[in-house]
Amino acid sequence: MKFVVSSSSLSSHLQTVGRVIASKNTIPVLDCFLFELHENTLKITAADSETRMITSVEVSEVVGEGIFAIPSKNILDSLKELPDQPITFNINDESLEMFINYENGKYNFIAQNGDEYPQPKPLKEGAAKIEISAEDLLSGISRTLFATAEDELRPVMNGIYFDINSTDLTFVASDGHKLVRFKNFSVNGNEKTAFILPKKPANLLRTILPKESGKVTIGFDDNNAYIETTHIVIISRLIEGRYPNYNGVIPKENPYKVTADRLLLANALKRVSVFSNPTSSLIKLHVSANSIFISAQDIDFSTSAEETVTCVYDGEPISIGFKGSYLIEILNNIPSAEVVLELADPSRAGLMLPAENEPAEDLLMLLMPMMLND
Repeated sequence: MKFVVSSSSLSSHLQTVGRVIASKNTIPVLDCFLFELHENTLKITAADSETRMITSVEVSEVVGEGIFAIPSKNILDSLKELPDQPITFNINDESLEMFINYENGKYNFIAQNGDEYPQPKPLKEGAAKIEISAEDLLSGISRTLFATAEDELRPVMNGIYFDINSTDLTFVASDGHKLVRFKNFSVNGNEKTAFILPKKPANLLRTILPKESGKVTIGFDDNNAYIETTHIVIISRLIEGRYPNYNGVIPKENPYKVTADRLLLANALKRVSVFSNPTSSLIKLHVSANSIFISAQDIDFSTSAEETVTCVYDGEPISIGFKGSYLIEILNNIPSAEVVLELADPSRAGLMLPAENEPAEDLLMLLMPMMLND
């Protein structure tokens, strides 16, 4: 086999799919990239035991075709130092000895048999499929990913729940303390169906989608999802299990509605939280006529802080406590200039909503309160 390819183009594609390779693999061949040469296309695959990414790059001066695996460290580190130039791959079909020739030198090492590389399971007959724009998929993942859990006892919480029905696609993520529900009314399915995408492929999508355009096709069955963009295919094992009834934990009646400048509130919380107890990160909010009084203290070190932020509110005074780091994280992930806090009492979850949603979108964030001593 022989082919010529641009060093920068190959390096760019390898770095994109190489993110999926795990630092420690139980199957040694998964430390490699799988190369499949056919006509003028070189298909490149990288994988771990749960997730796989596939891309392709155009090549020229092709002789023969075949499949082989190259250790990822060898090829990535060597290409990284090369200036952009054509490089020639010569592979002995029998011994898999490989020569990579470039302008001033060459690399030589032994490839591995590509037939040993694990192959993905195809989707079952009758698998569901939806189409979504790259922009909408990126928006849904970006809004929710931060709220996913790291919970070995409840693995269903460790991913993003895609709830598809005839009117919308709802993205949901929760770690038991905070919850995000993001509805997109421009995407829908022919039937009600759902799946849970693990955190790793969601993170990979968040990295590659800003460079993509057009439609993304997601096909899925009970076990796997095939996610196809213009340039990349991601195949992921899904998280199995029933996702909790997220609508059941969202309070319906919240009589106290507070509207505030999101950045002003977030920055004030950041300043005050420096003086909160590092273990609990408890921040107290006391809301009264057109003001939010923010306070925190660490009794162990005799430190405290307080700050007042103006808001729009004309109801009864109310005090509620939240974990400061969680509240700041939520405010940082709401896109609007103003945020609405909907509260009921100090023991019930508070809702954080954008004052104005983007067209065809509905974003809701929920945070469980912390007990106040006074």
